[in-house]
Amino acid sequence: MSATRPARGRWARLATEGRNPRSRGLDTLSTPAAVALLLDEDRRALVAASRASAKVARAARLLADVLAQGGDVVFLGAGTSGRLGVLEAAECPPTFGLEAHRIRAVMAGGRDAVFLGREGAEDDEAAGRAEGEGLRAHDLLVGITASGVTPFVRGALAGARSRGASTALLTCAAGRLPAVADVVVAFPTGPEVLTGSTRLKAGSATKAVLNAITTAAMVRLGKVYENLMVDVQPTSAKLVDRSRRIVAAAVGVDAAAAAQLLAAAGGELKTAVVVGRLGIGPDEARERLRRSQGRLRQALGPSRRRP
Repeated sequence: MSATRPARGRWARLATEGRNPRSRGLDTLSTPAAVALLLDEDRRALVAASRASAKVARAARLLADVLAQGGDVVFLGAGTSGRLGVLEAAECPPTFGLEAHRIRAVMAGGRDAVFLGREGAEDDEAAGRAEGEGLRAHDLLVGITASGVTPFVRGALAGARSRGASTALLTCAAGRLPAVADVVVAFPTGPEVLTGSTRLKAGSATKAVLNAITTAAMVRLGKVYENLMVDVQPTSAKLVDRSRRIVAAAVGVDAAAAAQLLAAAGGELKTAVVVGRLGIGPDEARERLRRSQGRLRQALGPSRRRP
């Protein structure tokens, strides 16, 4: 394994590795006091993430544009950051009806490292570069690293850029960052309550940013109507029930009528809504959706009002 390790002093200068003055007496706190401190620090981290909202929106637009143009999206990271990427990628297909390969994750150290730490994987810049070089020019690599200096992620971004792929970096690092990606989303969360444990507030802020990027991108792609996930895939009893409730809410009917609309539409949620709202047949509803590129609001038409 080829590995490039950062200079020892670099880690000491990272805010995410610093000692938090608010938690110096962590080991003396009662359990309620420790919990209150941890949650308050998470709140502060989310405030930091909200300050980066303009860059988060830029990343969301980039992700949506790549998907609209037929490209794929890869979330890549090591440790907690990598696992958050895995979680985000896993949730997108059932929630938004995407094929599994359109948004996927790469974890430093491979699939086994999702569950067990793999020593040295995050330091392997060459392995990261190889992952990045596997992308196509119309794909997007989203590198995730709390510290901003993880060699595996830096290597992957460099490899992706060498292939002409779009790139984004999500990081909790403070200070001026080099232009290692097309979009750099920095939301400095500062020192952790437990020194260096970026699974805590850095992880919370990173998950919030990932949630915002993917959800805003899917809104942009027309996979949301009002605040309803109208491309949800009914792959479980819970999601079958949710599909019925979504149709009922969007059309303004009861659960039994929603189930009938879904059955008539072959289980296609958007088709069922168009049929119910416009009083047309499933084939005509599908054609309206085709012409509107799957955007339910446009398929319903400007003159149609909800009951």
